[in-house]
Amino acid sequence: MTVLSIVEVPDPRLRLVCEPIAAVDDEVRTLIADMFETMYAARGIGLAASQVGVIRRVMVVDLQERETEEEDAKPEARRDPHAFVNPEIVWASDEMSAYNEGCLSIPEQYAEVERPARCRVKWLDEKGQPHEEEFHGLMATCVQHEIDHLNGVLFIDHISRLKRQMLLKKLDKARKAAA
Repeated sequence: MTVLSIVEVPDPRLRLVCEPIAAVDDEVRTLIADMFETMYAARGIGLAASQVGVIRRVMVVDLQERETEEEDAKPEARRDPHAFVNPEIVWASDEMSAYNEGCLSIPEQYAEVERPARCRVKWLDEKGQPHEEEFHGLMATCVQHEIDHLNGVLFIDHISRLKRQMLLKKLDKARKAAA
């Protein structure tokens, strides 16, 4: 498994609509494994293929928090990995939920985003098997966030223009300070 480079704003690849996967093969399974490795190394809970520069409809999610770096180093440490190939939201609730979202492609920046509280998603797993499930809570938020990525949408697109500009200025300032 390989830790891939994470694409950050303003990289234009983040705005591309990802291509569907025709067949779940070894190449796709390798991408999924590398994406999990990358997400865990970055201490994230979700990652879309476009965030590693691959414009294909693949995403991974694992909401299990590891409390220490030693736990991160153990693949079996309290993990609950979910791989989604060609995910599609087939239903979303009218009830909304707000969550303070962040993104590995917009490092260390957060904003409250309102999304449907529940959603039903259909997808293929890493073996090519079809699934359909309703998600709620943080899982619903994370799945919607990652599917947005596959459609070229970032969480900052869900906040006001003023908040978005402030957040991007903060990111630019942090990058300059780190350089």
